[in-house]
Parts: sequence; structure tokens; C-alpha cells
Amino acid sequence: MSRIAKKPISIPEKTTVNYAGGVITVKGSLGEIKKVFRPEIKIEVVNNEISLTPVRNSLDVLALWGTYASHIRNMLEGVNKAFEKKLIVEGIGFKSDVKGNQLHLAVGFSHPVQIEIPAGLKVIADKNVITVTGIDIETVGQFVAKVRSVKKPEPYKGKGIRYNDETIRRKQGKKSV
Repeated sequence: MSRIAKKPISIPEKTTVNYAGGVITVKGSLGEIKKVFRPEIKIEVVNNEISLTPVRNSLDVLALWGTYASHIRNMLEGVNKAFEKKLIVEGIGFKSDVKGNQLHLAVGFSHPVQIEIPAGLKVIADKNVITVTGIDIETVGQFVAKVRSVKKPEPYKGKGIRYNDETIRRKQGKKSV
């Protein structure tokens, strides 16, 4: 049983929510998000509140219950206040640059790495900090994880691309005799 999904979700002001045919649409001041939900969870929008109830009591449906509640909360938060994640590029000669709808990274390879920026995301590259903002938390998180996977931070010198709040456990390295 999900404690998160038992409570009704309140809809903030200046936000509209529509549910029809398994698709929930959330519109706010920053944009619109649509997401498809399976029919095992009954979603009702009444009196500026969203309530979710499972259709049957199986283990997979109860797991979806809390997941769907979290997705809806993230959608409501995203259309009112954009999600933001920051990456730090660390290393000598490592740099990042945004050109058009591509992120160009020079991170120690023989060639620059180019990553396509998905629609709906705003990417800013200042010196060694990459800032990604968007209304969909899943798109922001997926893009940031993709950029980080290009050159993960290594434990000896800390070179690579890391999250803003991530700490790297450093290793000592070789000792000379």
C-alpha cells in the first residue's frame, strides 16, 4: 500500500489538469506536459484535487499506484517551477560549449563529443558548469545522466564530468619507494 498515493494531490493555482482516455495533461505557466497512464489506476480530477485508486489489489498495481502519484506531483511542480540540474566539468583542457541545439564537449578524447539537446530543455554552458533546465524531470535527468556518462569522474585526480552536489571519493595512488 502506498502512503504517498492515499492522500489526494492538490492542484496549484493557474494550473489546469485534464484526464481523458488514459492521458493526463497538465498545463501551467511554463508549458504543458502529457503522459500516458495504464488503466489499472483510476484517476479522478475533482474540486482542484487529483485522487488515485487502484482497480484491483495485485502487487504490480499497488507498485504503480505510488509511482503514478509521484509522476503527477512532478508534472504539477514542473509546469510551475522548472527543474534544474548542474554538472561540473573538471580537468585540464576540458571544456563545454552549446552551439545551436548541440552540446559540444572536449573531455580528453581525440575528437570533440557532440550531444543533441532534446526539445524542451534549456542548456547553458559557462566555463566549467553546465546548467540544464526543463519542465519534465525525466527528460532533464536523462539528459544530464547521458552527458555525465561521456566522461565519468575518476577517483585519482577527480577529472571528468560530475553532478554539482556529487562528492568523489579520492584514492591515494601509487607510493614511491
